[in-house]
Amino acid sequence: MKTIYNKYDKNKINALPQVLFPGKIVVVQSESEADKAVDYLLSCDIMGVDTETKPSFKKGHMHKVALLQVSTREVCFLFRLNFIGMPPSVIRLLSNTTVPMIGLSWHDDICSLHRRTDFTPGLFIDIQNIVGRIGIEDLSLQKLYANIFGEKISKRQRLTNWEADVLNEKQKRYAATDAWACINLYQEILRLEAEGDFKLVKVKEKPVEAATPNDAARDKEESPKDVSSEAALNDAALNDKKASSKEHQLTLQEMLAKAKESLAKAKEEMARVKEAYAKAKDNLAKVKEEMAKVKAEEAKVKDKEVKPKATKPKAKRLAAAKVESETTEVKVKEQ
Repeated sequence: MKTIYNKYDKNKINALPQVLFPGKIVVVQSESEADKAVDYLLSCDIMGVDTETKPSFKKGHMHKVALLQVSTREVCFLFRLNFIGMPPSVIRLLSNTTVPMIGLSWHDDICSLHRRTDFTPGLFIDIQNIVGRIGIEDLSLQKLYANIFGEKISKRQRLTNWEADVLNEKQKRYAATDAWACINLYQEILRLEAEGDFKLVKVKEKPVEAATPNDAARDKEESPKDVSSEAALNDAALNDKKASSKEHQLTLQEMLAKAKESLAKAKEEMARVKEAYAKAKDNLAKVKEEMAKVKAEEAKVKDKEVKPKATKPKAKRLAAAKVESETTEVKVKEQ
């Protein structure tokens, strides 16, 4: 019999073994590839679906969905929407009412996908809508998987650049794992519900005491970051604002990853500035060299113009000397 908890202790997750999608990953970067992938997926009996968006660190700015990952039990297709957009085949997939598409916090994903194009959502099943039937109150993918399977889904790649020219292996494996994990969770929740093969342990909450200012500050820091997510699910307006945070707020590791990425971007920007400065110096040196050449050419032209003028006084002197010589000869003859 499996033991599960109504609320899973987040501090226990890091000690769990990590789980990764074990199957084949196919990156889809053209409409023709998308057509073939969709035909295959619609021939299957179930799909796990998720999306990824490039993180934005500027307040009020949000990127469009960059990646749509759709997994079966054995194969996961990564549709790079930042390259191919939303071709008819992808819309046909998302609008299908035959093959169930399992996801988590689907309202957020659909809102994000609608920013690319309008479509009628098909047979979507949100795990957050059924997990309460076995007494679990947590809503995040990481907590649910740890609670039900005793394995950890790492979220370190969530804040990486999903619009990169080439996705690295860690990004691809992370994206595939999230979609594939939704299938596993859905099927296990249905099995536990049908067979009753589980023991639910309700975690006792600490009694509420009169709070001091210090207690209030500490509670704010220590409160689970995904508690507010349940309320957000009941409020569509808040969901729209949280489209990029379906895994709720950042863990300490994710915050560190975010800081590292910001530092890396700053270093890249500094390198570009240095490179631009070096190019500017080279261009300036070339301009100076060209100016020197122009001045040299101007000097040559001036020399050529001055030399003919310099011969005129000499010619005058020769003419004067000739006249003087002739005058002298005349005087001699007269004598």
